Amino acid sequence: MKTVIYKEEAGYALKADFHEPVRENAPVVVYIHGGGLLWGTRKELSAEMIQLYTNNGFAVFSIDYRLAPETKLSGILNDIQDALNWIKSEGPNQFSIDPDRIAVIGGSAGGFLALSTGTLSNKPRAIVSFYGYGDIGANWATTPNSYYLQKDRVPKEIADRLVSNQIITEASVQPRFLLYLYARQTGDWIQEVTGINPQMNEETIQKYSPIYNIDADYPPTLFLHGTKDVDVPYEQSVLMSEALSKASVESKLITIPNGEHVFDKDFHNPTVQDALKEVIEFLKSHLS
Repeated sequence: MKTVIYKEEAGYALKADFHEPVRENAPVVVYIHGGGLLWGTRKELSAEMIQLYTNNGFAVFSIDYRLAPETKLSGILNDIQDALNWIKSEGPNQFSIDPDRIAVIGGSAGGFLALSTGTLSNKPRAIVSFYGYGDIGANWATTPNSYYLQKDRVPKEIADRLVSNQIITEASVQPRFLLYLYARQTGDWIQEVTGINPQMNEETIQKYSPIYNIDADYPPTLFLHGTKDVDVPYEQSVLMSEALSKASVESKLITIPNGEHVFDKDFHNPTVQDALKEVIEFLKSHLS
């Protein structure tokens, strides 16, 4: 593994871990971590998943990005685009990769960011979304979440204390999860991460929702989602997949029966293994 800085500006540097397979001119998997856009790190990708990709001939580029609410979604999307730009322009100078064969993979918020790359100017060849979402203006995201309301309520004073006055590029789930919990309990999550009131600015929020920005050039996309996901509704992958199909974009949804959020943590579960085989087949078919 080699760690590189793919973007550096006043106050922050964004890093990526590069894992190279035993082959030259390798296609690239860019992995985007989850965490509600509020926490997470490039180190989140498990050794088992890294090995799965590299053993099948893919280079892995696991990236950090600036986190909300200190950085708003527009800035986060700029980071993702800059990561893709770096891989295409600088990546081949440092690694034996093919910059024209890139897929973007992400889980949860990372799945949302992966889906968002299909609307950027520098698109990947393919996208894989693990329990991601395509519509951040829908009720599931902008109103209090019933599952999180069953947990102890997080006071606003505690949530406010968890917000830094500096740019954050990596954060552990504790204590930042309390910030997410507060945002999902109050329904303020999308306003926190975008800086925009979704009820008052519906059209602006739609500009950040991949489902409203699909065109014929959107990359082929594979969705994986569990039917018992209480964090991101299974319906989010269904609707996004259907929208792509209507636009004549290749799309496939792998349903994990009774699967919960982050179902792939159970790496050796036979259902998960079967799904991951399909992920590898999908990547090979579009990055060959």
